[in-house]
Amino acid sequence: MRNWDDLRIFLAVARAGRIAPAARLLGIDVTTVSRRLARLGAETGAPLFETLGGDRRLSEAGQAMLAHAETIEAAVIAASEGDPSGALAGHVRLSLAEGLATHVVAPGVAAFRAGHPNIRLDLITASGFLNPSKREADVAVMLARPRNRQLRATRLADYQLKLYATQGYLSAHGMPASAAELAGHTLISYVPEHIHAVELDYLSEIHDGLVARARSTSINVQHAMIRSGAGIGILPNFIATRDRTLVPVLPSVTLGRSFWLVTHEDTHATPRIQAVIEWLRGFAAGIS
Repeated sequence: MRNWDDLRIFLAVARAGRIAPAARLLGIDVTTVSRRLARLGAETGAPLFETLGGDRRLSEAGQAMLAHAETIEAAVIAASEGDPSGALAGHVRLSLAEGLATHVVAPGVAAFRAGHPNIRLDLITASGFLNPSKREADVAVMLARPRNRQLRATRLADYQLKLYATQGYLSAHGMPASAAELAGHTLISYVPEHIHAVELDYLSEIHDGLVARARSTSINVQHAMIRSGAGIGILPNFIATRDRTLVPVLPSVTLGRSFWLVTHEDTHATPRIQAVIEWLRGFAAGIS
């Protein structure tokens, strides 16, 4: 295999998941992308993608190719930007919860960029966590420890969640004296059919039969509804304690959760992956 440009095209399709968006990003036509992928697959002796409803998913051969291609990409980037060693260069896809990304991680990106200017960092907060075992992410912060032997998982931080509302809402509707009395209030939570992890099913853990009347798939939207006075909702303390408009409701009712730091066993020791891991560990004290 002698053509870096073919690997560049392969990487674009692997990250976009489809040929057309990758072609637009690369500035070349779809036919050229398809032809170059076919050539690369012929050189490796196995198809690099499986096609599922138009989506391109990495095959087993493609997953193996991805690790090598990203190593080469890192070396090319480093050489072009004045770091021939390529030690801390390349692309890292970080999958994490929207609330954690917004309130904890995003404010630290400037410092990370200052220390690692040759690492291109993607913060992915799509509904549901991307799966490192399928090479959808290089690093993921997950709510439950995965049981896949191809993955390495370590606890990043434990954190707590409580019920919160504004003083204005509580003045108008009263402070509930027990979890059972929450049934008489407007509760704010996730849309049940779009909960991607059982760890997000908060209301059933607080009291049987509680139903949210204002719902969203986004924790940031829930936060906005709560702080507008729309009702009572459950928020991680690392979000709520930063918002002085919110007051705790039933302070003795506390939920505990954990964030797990997950990487693929094959790429865990890669310098750019390690740089992101160490950066994330620096947030642990501010999450609890």
